[in-house]
Amino acid sequence: MKKAFLLLMIFQLFLFSLLAQTLPPVDKSPMDMGYYPANYPVLKIQDKLTEPLAARVVYSRPQKAGRTIFGGLVKYGEVWRIGANEATEIEFFKQVHIGGKKVPKGRYTLFAIVNESSWTFIINKENDTWGSFRYDPKKDVVRTTVTVQKNDAVLESLAMAFEKATGGFNLIVAWDNVKAVLPVTF
Repeated sequence: MKKAFLLLMIFQLFLFSLLAQTLPPVDKSPMDMGYYPANYPVLKIQDKLTEPLAARVVYSRPQKAGRTIFGGLVKYGEVWRIGANEATEIEFFKQVHIGGKKVPKGRYTLFAIVNESSWTFIINKENDTWGSFRYDPKKDVVRTTVTVQKNDAVLESLAMAFEKATGGFNLIVAWDNVKAVLPVTF
């Protein structure tokens, strides 16, 4: 009986060591997802939808962690992936308009050029890319510049959310004491 128990323990330790070697650690900047309309998956399963799915954003949420974010970690005047890890992706489930230009239904990468008083949002055809290291302006679909808003409260984690707006919706991007709003219309 002791031999069987000992063999079982050795086998379990072997399995645990295999699992520890193949599973990645928890990411410091976890991935998140937002929908328009907000809470779309929950509303769908509850049969409470009042409008069809229009957009989804997938991004990683870096932490402030005592760092200077804008003008420090995120350099002014340089292309930023809006988040951490993989570049942020936005998907439109129908044609929309951004900055007065048509954006066809599809999946895109969302970048920004951040400045102290404004952000230029960039919708780009490139997908499945890490960071903004291989950003190619030739693949831009649209660029639009918005005014930055300052918040009294400081957000520790980058956050994105959609809100209903006249004729469409807004994508709100907020981190530290800064908020930028990307208007999207139908």
